[in-house]
Amino acid sequence: MEYRIEHDTMGEVKVPLNALYSAQTQRAVENFPISGTTLERAHIAALAQIKKSAALANASLNVLKPEVAMAIAEAADTVISGKHDGEFPVDIFQTGSGTSSNMNMNEVLANLATAILGDNVHPNDHVNASQSSNDVFPTSVHVAVTSALIHDLLPSLDHLAKSLEKKAKLWATVVKAGRTHLMDATPVTLGQEFGGYAAQIRYAIERVQATIVRVAEVPLGGTAVGTGINTPKGFPQEVIRLLADETKLPITEARDHFEAQGARDALVEGMGALRVLAVSLTKINNDLRWMGSGPNAGLGELHIPDLQPGSSIMPGKVNPVIPEAVMMVCARVIGNDATVAWAGATGNFELNVAIPVMGNALLESIRLLSNSMRLLADKTIEGLEVNEERALALAESSPSIVTPLNKFIGYEAAAKIAKHAVTKSLTVREATIELGYVDGEKLTMEQLDKALDVLSMTRPAQ
Repeated sequence: MEYRIEHDTMGEVKVPLNALYSAQTQRAVENFPISGTTLERAHIAALAQIKKSAALANASLNVLKPEVAMAIAEAADTVISGKHDGEFPVDIFQTGSGTSSNMNMNEVLANLATAILGDNVHPNDHVNASQSSNDVFPTSVHVAVTSALIHDLLPSLDHLAKSLEKKAKLWATVVKAGRTHLMDATPVTLGQEFGGYAAQIRYAIERVQATIVRVAEVPLGGTAVGTGINTPKGFPQEVIRLLADETKLPITEARDHFEAQGARDALVEGMGALRVLAVSLTKINNDLRWMGSGPNAGLGELHIPDLQPGSSIMPGKVNPVIPEAVMMVCARVIGNDATVAWAGATGNFELNVAIPVMGNALLESIRLLSNSMRLLADKTIEGLEVNEERALALAESSPSIVTPLNKFIGYEAAAKIAKHAVTKSLTVREATIELGYVDGEKLTMEQLDKALDVLSMTRPAQ
């Protein structure tokens, strides 16, 4: 590889010849060869959006010459578009403030703006004017996460909820065995179960929406420690106004800049909503796998769409691959939640020092959840088929359908019927008759047949 020599305050550095970044980025590349994982695409764009807004705010406040600001803004637009994603090689495991990534962006934009302007644009004096890594980088995480929640996660949640609601309506009268503790319970309808799943996703939407107002609150303008040192009067308000206009997001200035730089509680809160969603999705997908188990030796109430061969040795085997993939996503998200919670607790005094890994964990979780929920809706929920005869047979074979007889013959007598039915492999109806409980006084045959109607058990209040 060919190199050029760049300089920073620590001396000379060899930088790849055609790289748009400069010395400080190269030092970070050499210092942090840890994971090979770099900033998410959305995070790179958010950083560039901040730099564009800061440049324009600085021009309006006479900190930068208008032509310099416009060159930086034009350079930022090319980065926002994704054209230069390869120029951001810094590992997420870096200095905890994100200084290396902030300087990576400053250097790339300075070099691009220099080419546009035909005059020197400095990464610190111009691109980073009125800013610090300590307010810029956390702001970039909040902007990227807010955008991902609004534009990616919430639409995917709504898409999945609608898919589940469609099945809930379709299967409103399809009776199946209820199960508690994985044991037979009184009947429910498949529509009721899927309505419950849809409600879990609708609640997830509410939880995510409730966090956005705080996630969208940013520390920009606080510079090094929250005091706003080296910023002109009015800069925080102007740069945030421009940033909100640039991103079309509900970005607001931190109500307290010291909280906003010393803590990352809003990110922990946002991640918490993702954790709950992961728990919900795990429950839903486990139920789908159980109901789809078989085809002969499982529950076999649902047929999950066949997508690919399931075994390299067992011909004809097909597995519930999408639910399994979604559950692995959930495992990753729950692990990311632990990362964000721990990282959120690592701040000291005026700065949290684990911001890059928090941003990565949140953005990865949102991306994985958004993608996997759409796959779940389109490749599994949409094509689910119910085996109504099998579901009804299992519901009617459950000894727990004896429950409505409690009011006629009492709990203890009903328990004897249930045990007799299981021991003798009888239906509850047969066991009730065989034990002599249909006596025409406490219980008539008409009452027995009405009480053991499994569909009516799913809506006893009606």
